Amino acid sequence: MNILARSADEILWKVADKNLLRYMGVGGEFASFVPERAEGSWLYDSSGRKVLDFTSGQMSSVLGHAHPDLVEALRVAASRLDHLFSMMISKPVVDLAAALAELLPGLPRSMFLSTGGESVEAAIRLAKVVTGKWEIVGFAQSYHGSTGAAASATYSIGRRGHGPLMPGSFAIPAPNAFRPRFPGVTWQQELDDSFDLLDRQSTGNLAAFVAEPILSTGGIIDLPVGYLTALKKHCERRGMLLIIDEAQTSLGRTGEMFAHERDKVSPDILLLSKTLGAGMAMSSVSTTEEIAQIANERGFMFVTTHVNDPLPAAVALKVLEVIRRDQLIHRSQILSARLVKGLQGLMQKHPCIGDVRGRGLLLGIEFMPWEGQSAAEISAKVTKFALRLGVSANITGAYSAGTMRLAPPITCSEAEIDFGLEVLEASVAEATRAV
Repeated sequence: MNILARSADEILWKVADKNLLRYMGVGGEFASFVPERAEGSWLYDSSGRKVLDFTSGQMSSVLGHAHPDLVEALRVAASRLDHLFSMMISKPVVDLAAALAELLPGLPRSMFLSTGGESVEAAIRLAKVVTGKWEIVGFAQSYHGSTGAAASATYSIGRRGHGPLMPGSFAIPAPNAFRPRFPGVTWQQELDDSFDLLDRQSTGNLAAFVAEPILSTGGIIDLPVGYLTALKKHCERRGMLLIIDEAQTSLGRTGEMFAHERDKVSPDILLLSKTLGAGMAMSSVSTTEEIAQIANERGFMFVTTHVNDPLPAAVALKVLEVIRRDQLIHRSQILSARLVKGLQGLMQKHPCIGDVRGRGLLLGIEFMPWEGQSAAEISAKVTKFALRLGVSANITGAYSAGTMRLAPPITCSEAEIDFGLEVLEASVAEATRAV
């Protein structure tokens, strides 16, 4: 780093330390690398140093950074129509709704918001209005957002110190093949037992279950094949709606357009965010014709300043177009096979790696305690060393509890996957070197 760049960064950090509010809790310090620009899979600081982005930003930039088609779509949309009164519609919004209806034929009705947490809020309110009930169930390892109802359905982090959460919130454990709670008990039996316990606690007002197909923040827990189908049946028997939150698992991230497609199950409400905008603040709530009709009759309302804004809708339309045009679902599968093979090779070399799991390009490395170090300490060290060597990995590492989460763009090259693997191997070796 040259002297001028170092001086500029020092000034920036002083201002940041003085003026920025910390928002990631204990241990959630800002990353040491300060990007100035980004392109493709790479981030660049003011000195020109580049770092491979193995988390797609906040798991959102599924097409990498500054994708030329998205840049042009954003430029054109911003010059024509960016923001409207909430009761106005626009062609980009209508076209996006139609495009999603084509991809999701059982869920033809959509609305568009800004963040994943916002979509969860809207979905929970929608479920309450339609069912006339108010109890919401999620997984004990879930993450759905940091606001009101979304925070109440989040159990992996952020529940302490913020006062009362929404009443009627319940959690059941998600099945964990690597760490089964009761060896010899099938996930089917565990699910049945969980709902039996839930029935005993409920007041008879179960409205909805909110589920991620892969619990990312909870440690990359991939629900087994058939689980979502069984979960849907439990919901139907109780008059509950099944809300599937695909903030992190949609649009090629897991090797399918939508992760729930693997199980051939259709949710009552589907939530998209992160990947839908590919870096732009964008989310969606999609549901059935029947639910939409009941909601309208009963006065469902969820109005925000940026509901159905045309600018992010135009970008999201382009995201869908690029993914299909460039056959990026298939590309994700190819890159995933390469990355998984490399990570499994690391696991064979390093006893501190207990498991490699996930789907597509949403993968986790679970570390084990090693030579007096906890799994979380090893994960944090690997994250630190990797960044020093040129790879940004392990999103929200402070909360990983020993599981390193990787989510590179589905537009990565094979060479970039290989570079990421080389850096991870060197970082694991350094983290476990005898002190």
